[in-house]
Amino acid sequence: MTFAQQGSRRRIAVLCANSADRPPHLAALEERADVAYTDADGLEMALADADALFLWDFFSTAVRDAWPSAGRLRWIHVAAAGVDSLLFDELRASDVVVTNAKGVFDRPIAEFVLMSVLAHAKDARGSLDRQRERRWEHRETTLVAGSTALVVGTGAIGREIARLLRAVGVEVQGAGRSARDGDPDFGSVIASTDLVAHVGRADHVVVVTPLTPATTGLIDAEVLAAMKPTAHLVNVGRGAVVVEDDLVAALTAGRLAAASLDVFATEPLPSDNPLWTTPGVSITAHMSGDTFGWRETLARQFVDNALRWLDGEELANVVDKELGFVPSTQPAGEPGR
Repeated sequence: MTFAQQGSRRRIAVLCANSADRPPHLAALEERADVAYTDADGLEMALADADALFLWDFFSTAVRDAWPSAGRLRWIHVAAAGVDSLLFDELRASDVVVTNAKGVFDRPIAEFVLMSVLAHAKDARGSLDRQRERRWEHRETTLVAGSTALVVGTGAIGREIARLLRAVGVEVQGAGRSARDGDPDFGSVIASTDLVAHVGRADHVVVVTPLTPATTGLIDAEVLAAMKPTAHLVNVGRGAVVVEDDLVAALTAGRLAAASLDVFATEPLPSDNPLWTTPGVSITAHMSGDTFGWRETLARQFVDNALRWLDGEELANVVDKELGFVPSTQPAGEPGR
C-alpha cells in the first residue's frame, strides 16, 4: 500500500542545527504532512512518531543515538551528497530508505576544481604573495592544456569535473571501484586499489570519492610517494580519504608540489593543524559546492522527493547503504517539482 492510499497524514521530522536554521520552501509539504522541527536534543522524541526524517543538519550524527525510538521511520533524506556521517550498522540492516542530494553539487564542485587547477598552474598564490609585498617579478607559468588529471571517484560529481577539465584541454582518467575502458567521460577507468601503479602520470590528482571503509585512508604515504614531485593534489571529497600526516610529510619534504584542500578529517580545521603552514597548501572551508542559493536548492529538492513519497511514487537518489552512495545508473532528483 502506498502512502498516497493511506488515510492518515504522514509525519516528517526535520533535524536542524538550531531553531534559527530551518529550511525554506517547505510550505507545500506542510499542507500535505505534519512537519516537526527539532534539534539534536529533541530528535529522540521527534522520531518516536515520525515516518520520515529530513537531515537538514546534514553532518549531524545524532540519528545513531536516537535510533531506538525510530520505530515508524521509513525514509531519511540527507541534504548532502555524502552520507558517511549518517550510516551505521543498525540503519544499514534496516528497511529504512536513505536518499541524498545527488545532482545539487555537481557543477559547483567541478568549477571549484577547475579553479584550483588553474590557480596552481598559473601560480595564483605566488602572485598574491608578491602583490602583498608590492614586488614586481616576471615569471613563467604552466599551460593547463596538455596536462593530465586523475579523478578519484567516478560518480556524478567526478564526471562533471572530468567534462570541465577536458573542456580546457586536460587529459582525464578516472579511478573507481573497478577498471574499465570506453567510459564516455573518463575514457579509461582504473581500479582505486591500483592507484600506486597509475598515479605517477597525473599532474593533478582530484579526490572526490565518497568516504566508505574502502576509501578511508586511500591517499596514503605509498600513493603520495608514487605521484610526480611536481604534482598537485585536490581534495573535494572527504578529509579522511587522505592521510593528512602523510600529506604534510610529502609536501614538507618536497616530494609533492602542492595541495588544494577543501575538506579535512576534523572540521573546522583546528588552528594548530600543521596544514595551515605547510608549504604549497591552499585551504578553503568546505565550500566547494556552496554557491549562492544552494540551501534553497537543497530544500526544494527535498520537497520534490517528499511529494513523490506522499504520492506513492518512487524516490529519487536512493542510496545503496552498503556501498554508501547512489549507484551511477540511478538518475538524480531535480530541485523543484
